[in-house]
Amino acid sequence: MDTRAAGATAPEWTRVNGLTSFTETTDDNTEDDGDFDSDGWGSTVVTQRTWSIEAEGKRKRTDAQAFTPDPGQEAIRKAGRVVGFAANIRVRWYRRDGSPDAYEGTATVSGFTKGGAVTDLEPFNFTLNGQGQPIEIASPALD
Repeated sequence: MDTRAAGATAPEWTRVNGLTSFTETTDDNTEDDGDFDSDGWGSTVVTQRTWSIEAEGKRKRTDAQAFTPDPGQEAIRKAGRVVGFAANIRVRWYRRDGSPDAYEGTATVSGFTKGGAVTDLEPFNFTLNGQGQPIEIASPALD
């Protein structure tokens, strides 16, 4: 997540630690564009596409005596409390196993749920709802 200070021009990428599940999905809106000239075969066209990311994890903290949350998790948590256009955040996601899959985009955080039973390691989950088209980038893991 880009956590640059107000007025800064260069992004400051902060990693979200503690993730245990990550799912990227797209949802397509399709419309029938079949006609009489298709010899009875139907046809559809994608007229809109959206993306989202669902993630789960365990809350992380430093070893300090006072609770100091993981900076990436804290940035996502705080973004989940903002409404309107100010809620947009810049994110990038990529695999770290050498795969070239790497993207960057703008999203809003839909909820940041945390808590659990006394014996839990405080689980959390959140959804990022994409704002527009994500762009493919060179994987930072390959640098």
